[in-house]
Amino acid sequence: MAIDISKIKTSREVEKTLQTLSPFEIKNELIHLAEESALKSTAITLNAGRGNPNWIATVPREAFFLFGQFALEECRNVMEEQGILAGIVQNKNGVASRFETFLAKHKDTPAASLLEKTYHYGVDKHDFDGDAWIREWIEAVIGFNYPVPDRMLSQIEVIVHDYLVQEMCGTGNDKGKYDIFAVEGGTAAMCYIFDSLMQNHLTERGDKIALLTPTFTPYIEIPELDRYKFDVVYVQASGVGENGFHTWQYPNSELDKLKDPAVKVAFVVNPSNPPSSAMSTETLNYIADIVKNDNPELMVITDDVYGTFVNNFRSLMAIIPHNTITVYSYSKYFGCTGWRLGTIAVHQDNIFDKKIANLSNAHKKELHERYASLTLQPEKIKFIDRLVADSRQVALNHTAGLSLPQQFQMMLFSAFCLLDTQDVYKTLTQSIIHKRLNLLWEGLEVPILEDPMRAGYYSEIDVMVAAKHFYGDDFANWLKTNFEPVDVLFRLAEKTAIVLLNGGGFAGPEWSIRVSLANLPTDSYLILGKNIRKILLEYVTSWENSKK
Repeated sequence: MAIDISKIKTSREVEKTLQTLSPFEIKNELIHLAEESALKSTAITLNAGRGNPNWIATVPREAFFLFGQFALEECRNVMEEQGILAGIVQNKNGVASRFETFLAKHKDTPAASLLEKTYHYGVDKHDFDGDAWIREWIEAVIGFNYPVPDRMLSQIEVIVHDYLVQEMCGTGNDKGKYDIFAVEGGTAAMCYIFDSLMQNHLTERGDKIALLTPTFTPYIEIPELDRYKFDVVYVQASGVGENGFHTWQYPNSELDKLKDPAVKVAFVVNPSNPPSSAMSTETLNYIADIVKNDNPELMVITDDVYGTFVNNFRSLMAIIPHNTITVYSYSKYFGCTGWRLGTIAVHQDNIFDKKIANLSNAHKKELHERYASLTLQPEKIKFIDRLVADSRQVALNHTAGLSLPQQFQMMLFSAFCLLDTQDVYKTLTQSIIHKRLNLLWEGLEVPILEDPMRAGYYSEIDVMVAAKHFYGDDFANWLKTNFEPVDVLFRLAEKTAIVLLNGGGFAGPEWSIRVSLANLPTDSYLILGKNIRKILLEYVTSWENSKK
């Protein structure tokens, strides 16, 4: 017997009000409903609303803690008082030799192996002075100095640069060098970029920008703030496959919106969030042609946090490096959201510096005064270094920069993958995601097509597309008439203790729902898929009954 689909605690009017909020705010109400449901039944709350992974990379963390022991020994060698106070290591002479002796005592551990290989990677590949290299590690892991250089420690930056080029640019990249600013996760990167674009008159209040959607909600919400009030053009991933389901690719007709020279900036999340699909080679090349032939001053911000979940991933930083600012976060791949590790990468030859050099005299005078406390020639400050200064209101530039222990852990994560020439870690993380994806769709009882562009970190399920595909337009119209797009989320929370997010809040299809494949035990995704199917079939039963 079908459950009366009209009977849930949350009214349609309440749903209509709540769906105006950010998906991450709606989530709090859904969690409350799911927890109530779990208390009244044998179900457990399954919250697939967050992207925080439930795995961690262990060896780089073990290396961090092991090297910390050596660094403390070195500090105690400088000075030790009563067993509770030590000195700071200034002299680097002989430290590499002592480090090798220390490693010999731990030679059978994965941590020591990573430290040894990372040390030799710097010395052999980049001609680092061994003592200076280990001295930088000690300074970083202990954190006894301010970050100097403030943008990023110089040798650590080289390793992180290699990692980003390897993972974001693919093989055979010869596009030159990128400057990197180590920041407090992708969150800080977004805030700093929006701010510095405005501070340096690269964007002005009310400018036309493009958002490639669906996208991470802050990229939708920040442009609406009073400081920006950007005129937003939405470039939609509206491509569909032969079966009528989304491919989450961008048709050329949508990308053509970027040809308008009035569009100052394009904000991209690639692979996308929530569809979790990477741009095809054809899309990347089409955007490159637009920049070359139609809008050469287009500035592109590409957020590529999920790129490591796609084999042979290519970022726009490799395709149009001179026009691109790249945001990357280590949080998802390495399971380190609490570490707050992110980077901003800007090519050393870039349009941002050129546009600043071509500003009006009035704007140049204003910016000269803004950065005058930093150098006698403030007009020569590169845009990426302006990002650093702006991140600390300029006046605190001398204490800017990501904390050194964070930079050290970032470097170890980077080296771990650079040295993993067989991609063992990448294969493992991808296999976890893909197994969960397959279980979810098995529970839905819908075949899932193979797609080399699919990262699979999230899955976006468009209820309306499925309604039309399986039951036709009459059923789809009945759904629209009788329910709000978020209704399925509230039914899942109240009846099955499952928490998901609404895809419409990411500027995706209004009736879509986002499932995170990262944060629940793998077996949960079969249960999750079956419960989503159960709720969706309740709509079908109610519709069929309404026709009798």
